[in-house]
Amino acid sequence: MALFRLNIEWADSSSNTLVYKYPFKKSGKEVNNKSTLTVRESQCAVFVYKGQIADVFGPGLYDLKTDIFPILTKLASWKYAFETPITLDVYFVNTKQFTDVKWGTQNPIMMRDPEFGVIRVRGFGAFAFRVDDPTVFLKELFGTVSSFKTEDIVSYLKTMLVSALTDALGESKVSALDLAGNTLEFNEIVKRSIQSKFNEIGLKLTNLFIENMSVPSEVEKALDERSKLGILGDKTDVLMKVAAAEAMKDAAKNEGNPMAGAGVSIGAGLGMGQIFADAFKSANKTQSAPTSNGGGKTCSSCGANVSPSAKFCPECGQKLNVKSFCSECGEEVSPNAKFCPSCGKKLK
Repeated sequence: MALFRLNIEWADSSSNTLVYKYPFKKSGKEVNNKSTLTVRESQCAVFVYKGQIADVFGPGLYDLKTDIFPILTKLASWKYAFETPITLDVYFVNTKQFTDVKWGTQNPIMMRDPEFGVIRVRGFGAFAFRVDDPTVFLKELFGTVSSFKTEDIVSYLKTMLVSALTDALGESKVSALDLAGNTLEFNEIVKRSIQSKFNEIGLKLTNLFIENMSVPSEVEKALDERSKLGILGDKTDVLMKVAAAEAMKDAAKNEGNPMAGAGVSIGAGLGMGQIFADAFKSANKTQSAPTSNGGGKTCSSCGANVSPSAKFCPECGQKLNVKSFCSECGEEVSPNAKFCPSCGKKLK
């Protein structure tokens, strides 16, 4: 029986195929001792005989008579020199990098924020992966199917990523205010924690990008309000006065009594002006008022209050070279001055 020459190869024209099973039945041919194998770059070929992996071939051209038949002979303990074709399966595995695989949190991640309490966080980005161990990948995932595409595994990989991201957020205890500034750190943390999971199925996570981390709209609004109040010094009295101003503004919108609404509108305008004037006055006074101790002195070394006539600090014993302040206006005065040069008050 004359044996034909068969070259086993896969010309991949797709962009999403991970595994391709060579169609022996469709071609009506089987492997024989005149067959050759061509494996292109970014590919490997896995030979399976009766469900058992015989060998894995990387890129190159192979003569199966010398490269695969001795292995099959050992597996099958055949007595003949393969004068007849051999029935086996050949799987081509795509080992190139699959990039720009989009991921996102289908449901928000619950995290405990040190300032806002429990909030919901969403994130999205992209990742890249490739087959790192074809043997493990065959055993753990694609089995004996004739074709395996990225769509068949991407959902599973996304679930793994979101799970790792959830753990990273919980362990980091980063505030919602600082999420945007820590995306690169989260990239590395998640990548390290999830790599072992990828290795278990024969894959490698080559890149991970967290493009954005977002919080609910009500939290964003609270952050905006906090930024606005930061201009006023973020003091308690400022918060109360701004809240009062907002309440007056809402009352002015009351349509139940037009005259009352008009009166409230006028009052609100005047009241809000006074409230903000008081707020700025209070904030400026707080920032500009110097510290005084009733016309006495303070130690330049430890800051303790000392008697005007003292020559040494009673707290630290430092010889005093201290400053004096007017008890009326707080202006710094000369130690020997009898009257304040700013307000004219007689000094003690």
